[in-house]
Amino acid sequence: MVVYTQEHVYRHPWDRVTAAAWRKFTDPASRTALSHVADVHTLDRRVDPEAGRLQAARSITVRSPPLPFVIRRLLPSVASSPSGAALCHCVETSLVDAPRRAMDVVVRNVSLRGLIEVEERSTYRPHAERPDEWTQFRQETTIRCRPLAALAAVAEKVETRCAERFMQNSAKGREVVERICRYLEAEAAGAASSAI
Repeated sequence: MVVYTQEHVYRHPWDRVTAAAWRKFTDPASRTALSHVADVHTLDRRVDPEAGRLQAARSITVRSPPLPFVIRRLLPSVASSPSGAALCHCVETSLVDAPRRAMDVVVRNVSLRGLIEVEERSTYRPHAERPDEWTQFRQETTIRCRPLAALAAVAEKVETRCAERFMQNSAKGREVVERICRYLEAEAAGAASSAI
């Protein structure tokens, strides 16, 4: 099993960062950077206006990196794929608590679980030192290659390779959120100047 944590400070306020995070997959300019994301659909969304809370669930379909030969042999659909990649279906659950300025996101794969289990937990909170200006992002990912656990060396190689790809994709996601934050900042500045 591989567990790793990444942290990032967005030099933007919490409300802007969380708005950008919601737009990350639907923003047309993000398609190139997030080319591993094949499809996103909202499954459920509930708003509690009195509590200021939003709960949502989305399905996210991603293209895996080319899988090792051992794994490809176990998946007939991947074995016939020229790229050696698979489509993986995930469910993302989110809870946004606006009064507390807290957003928690959990993503788990629902397909390929017989081979590999991935859980990604992300939090967005106001930064401790500059709570009105910056946002602290923390992401913890757990990757476990179940059927190969008896073959520790192979399992470790698969888990490490997956972790490397997840870290690359996470960096791309953070870049997209940063870009959308800058866009939202410029949009807000333009609206403020036109109101004068």
